[in-house]
Amino acid sequence: MVKVRSFFVCSSCGYEARKWLGRCPGCGAWNSFSEEFAGERSAAPVREAEPLRLAEVAAAEAVRTGTGISEFDRVLGGGIVAGSLVLVGGEPGIGKSTLLMQVMGNLCRRWKVLLVSGEESAAQVKLRARRMLQDMGEVEILAETDLDVVMAAIEKAAPELVVVDSVQTLYSSGIGSVPGSVGQVREAATRFMRLAKENGVPVFLVGHVTKEGSLAGPRVLEHMVDTVLQFEGDRNHTYRVLRSIKNRFGSTNEIGIFEMKDTGLEPVTDPSALFVEEGARSSGSAVLAALEGSRPLLVEVQALVAPAASAYPRIVGNGVDRGRLSMIVAVLGRRAGVDLGASDVFVNVAGGVRVEEPAADLAVALALASARRDVPLKRGMACFGELSLTGDLRFCIGAERRRDEAEKMGIETLLVPRKNAGDLEAGGVELLAAGDLATALARAMGREA
Repeated sequence: MVKVRSFFVCSSCGYEARKWLGRCPGCGAWNSFSEEFAGERSAAPVREAEPLRLAEVAAAEAVRTGTGISEFDRVLGGGIVAGSLVLVGGEPGIGKSTLLMQVMGNLCRRWKVLLVSGEESAAQVKLRARRMLQDMGEVEILAETDLDVVMAAIEKAAPELVVVDSVQTLYSSGIGSVPGSVGQVREAATRFMRLAKENGVPVFLVGHVTKEGSLAGPRVLEHMVDTVLQFEGDRNHTYRVLRSIKNRFGSTNEIGIFEMKDTGLEPVTDPSALFVEEGARSSGSAVLAALEGSRPLLVEVQALVAPAASAYPRIVGNGVDRGRLSMIVAVLGRRAGVDLGASDVFVNVAGGVRVEEPAADLAVALALASARRDVPLKRGMACFGELSLTGDLRFCIGAERRRDEAEKMGIETLLVPRKNAGDLEAGGVELLAAGDLATALARAMGREA
């Protein structure tokens, strides 16, 4: 007879405890424990296994299949790898299902494709495909949430590509918890990982996100899959950024940029032209020559400095890390004489793009100083540089690619750290070098330094 026991699992990190705890000892999350049930079963016979020397292991190069969407292939590392398990996350309505529908529409004439829909009925999926003018007539669809039924149907249909929308809606009757719980998500991920590895079938899992923007469910879900893709962007903007957080078959520094239209997501091949506005610039605006993976792009960093509306000044960043922004504000006041301690500070990256590299520090600092002094920066200028706590500008990688992108977009002047200037040829742009933030501010505003 199966003896049922209960235990409590943290929904954030998967930590297990015998009793309910207010705070998780593993990750520190509050009120994250939920009760689950499991049965005690007799131990199965242990199979024998022998280790191999690494030199004796036969490893073939991963064969990739293009999806017909250039930006999606770029983030994946060149295309879909057979037997890979890919998790796609993002906020509701950001475009996860839309992108995967376009992928299925492109591949269904070459591959046998199965869509497991746990959130929408088959009729709803067809209406969406019709609205997007997407030809998905060859795609097979299974509107089911019972994991056992889904796995049996996959085994019978033998598809060459499986898309699950979404993994949090599936449940197994053998686990005594609700769909979306830690145990259910772990079980579903384990079953699909086994399917992908044993049969060489690529599987895409759509995942929900929490209110903080991280993927919902236990962290073990992200550890089990081969690739984690995150959709970013503001639903009020038309542009979306697909970022690779984890990729066992390629780089994690690549991004793909899309524009949302009535017919779906369209790849943006020249994002710099979209993220940098034309015409004269006012104070509080700086152009950053960014580098995301192997892709250079120009983005506009905007800043606003206003008298504090309360006794506690605010620092608000949209598209930049708030901790990094607080550091830049402190360095400006201490090392460059730009005091922002009694002001509300707002920084925004135009177009809904998020910039995470340290080389964005100089652009943020220049935009804040320009807004504080109400003096526009030098016309036709872009910049990049990492800022240290001493006020110095540090060396940044990819200077040549940043310079080439700036020249292509008609930038006349490029402000760079002095340590980059020695190995960087000017080409068609004027190079301005600065060793510290104070010098960079003087040259960016056209003063002697």
